[in-house]
Amino acid sequence: QVQLVESGGGLVQAGGSLRLSCVASGLTFSSYATGWFRQSPGKEREFVAAISWNGGSTDYAKAVKGRFTISRDNAKNTMYLQMNSLKPDDTAAYYCGAAELFDKDTSKREYEYDYWGQGTQVTVSS
Repeated sequence: QVQLVESGGGLVQAGGSLRLSCVASGLTFSSYATGWFRQSPGKEREFVAAISWNGGSTDYAKAVKGRFTISRDNAKNTMYLQMNSLKPDDTAAYYCGAAELFDKDTSKREYEYDYWGQGTQVTVSS
């Protein structure tokens, strides 16, 4: 019943930008912290960015800090990831997740997330 659907991926040149969206349904969106992870073939899923239930707190992986911006609109049950100055190393399948948290506002740990989308592919050419 719970669904998270990503969109916005594609092929871009290095230095370009993309905006990913994640639309959630079947859950009380404002009860969940959300985040973005990414995964390349043969590699483990890695944390990218996270945001608290009301957008008041954010967290970013060092590799994307200053280039990516995470945001959310609870009225639309949607989370976004604005990606600027993209690099070939950003190439991956990007996944959105939702996490019910208790003692903190954001999570960078995959196992703390309760729901996942199916991913959207981002490819950055050099």
